[in-house]
Amino acid sequence: MISTNQFKNGTHIEVDGTIFKVVSFQHVKPGKGGAFVRTKLKRTSDGAVLDKTFRAGEKFRPIRTETRRMQYLYSDGTDAHFMDTQTYDQLTLPEDGVKESLQWIAESEEIDLLYVDDVPADVQVPSAVEMAVTETEPGLRGDTASGGGDKPATLESGVSVRVPLFVDVGDRVRVDTRSGEYVSRA
Repeated sequence: MISTNQFKNGTHIEVDGTIFKVVSFQHVKPGKGGAFVRTKLKRTSDGAVLDKTFRAGEKFRPIRTETRRMQYLYSDGTDAHFMDTQTYDQLTLPEDGVKESLQWIAESEEIDLLYVDDVPADVQVPSAVEMAVTETEPGLRGDTASGGGDKPATLESGVSVRVPLFVDVGDRVRVDTRSGEYVSRA
């Protein structure tokens, strides 16, 4: 069993027969009354995010998770298609559940697929990715690294991010996948 004291971001637990991923949590110890844990949980079946509060020390059944190396093949509008790099077996996941993660992955790229209780559930995305800029306004004379301002740019996966004025088409940039913000040129 796993206690509320052992919560970590990304831990999977079972609450009332439903599997959730702990997105964030906060231990609260009010001056009066018992301590409790305020959590933000993401339901693995459909991606809905819920706020739940538990008493401190409450116990839950831990969920076995593992990652397997897969190659992202393509998305057809309803499903995302993946291939196991060892066995060459192909599998599909509903695109709605992994759409947020897929925006940071180019087609035919290798990724880690998260399995929850031996069922494929989510795509593991690194905290930062490097991608080429495919479309942006051209830089103007005087646009330097120290100059302020930014402009929209489209990356090779199709996601749009704000980049500094000196970034041009073809440049490789590093982007934080959690916030969607430009970090540096690669």
